Order: sequence, then structure tokens, then C-alpha cells
Amino acid sequence: MPDLVTPPLILALVALLAYLAGAVPFGIVIARIFGLGDLRRIGSGNIGATNVLRTGNKPAAFLTLVLDAGKGAFAVLIARAAVGEDAAQLAGLAAFTGHIFPVYLGFRGGKGVATFLGTLLALAWPVGLAACATWLIVALATRYSSLSALMAAALSPLYMIYLGHGQMVVLGIVLTVLIYARHWPNIERLKAGTEPKIGKG
Repeated sequence: MPDLVTPPLILALVALLAYLAGAVPFGIVIARIFGLGDLRRIGSGNIGATNVLRTGNKPAAFLTLVLDAGKGAFAVLIARAAVGEDAAQLAGLAAFTGHIFPVYLGFRGGKGVATFLGTLLALAWPVGLAACATWLIVALATRYSSLSALMAAALSPLYMIYLGHGQMVVLGIVLTVLIYARHWPNIERLKAGTEPKIGKG
């Protein structure tokens, strides 16, 4: 973790604003703009890009991916520029938490993968690129979005250490635990061989 040098009240304000930004359910917004209906009643019911892709609308899925990643990156970059590195890491965690537990949807949100990757890219782009590459390689090899996310999350703390960003490891572990918790049903389906592949189910 970075040294906590910012006054607690400022950190609390950063966390609140980042959480509210992260809680914006772009998947639902994009689905409605594209006339795809209520995303929570489609496919897996998840509000992320993978479920938008199940509608068959690739531009909508891409926009959702970019916006969900962007809100994590935006929160980190603004907090770093305005306050400092301690606030940047807190903002990343808060934005991620906002996505998976959004106040606007009764705290029932997405799995957080895109926001996780966007947060890592903004905090330390080499770590973010390594995590994105892991996701892509596993996705191409298996066609399982959930397994790709789990592998990228699990390896991210190791990437942080190897690439010289050890001050991020605590955050990386916390994010990884949350990713695994949100993907627990997917883990059970992967074990049972019933997990739908990308673009299906």
C-alpha cells in the first residue's frame, strides 16, 4: 500500500465520488439506448459487456466494455491528479465496489471485470496490460469469459510484484477476492461443465 498521507476526510470524499461513478450501470443504459430491453432479463441477467454480447449486438457490447473499464480508470486518474497515489488506489477500489454493489440498482450489480481491468490500466499500465493479455489468451483458448477473468485476477498480484508495483499488492489481493466472490456461481458451473461460452447462453 502507498503511504496514507491524505487527510481522512478527503479520502472519504474521494471514495464516495468514485463509488457513485463506478455504480453507473452502463450496460443497462447502453442496452436501453440500443433498444435491447432490460439487460437484467436477458441471458445471465448480468449488467456487463459479456451479457450485452449475448443479445448479438457487438457495438453495444463494445461500448459497455469501454465505459465500464473507463469509469474505473477515470476515478483513478482524477483522484491521482487531484489528491495523490493513496487516493488513486482508494478510488479504484471504490469504483470497483460501486460497479458490483451499485446503489442505483439496489446493490445488485455486475461481476466487475471490465472495471477491474480499467482500474489496473490507470494505476499501473504494465500491470493492466499483463492482466488484459491474460484475459485475452485464456478467452481465445477456452471461450470462457469467467475463467479468463479468474485467471487475470489471480495473476494480477504476481504481475504487480514482478513489474515493480509492490505497493499495489494489497489492493490487488482485495480485488481478486471480490472477483472470485462475484464469480462463485460461474466457478461452480465451470466445475460442472455447464458454464456458457462467450457469445452463447
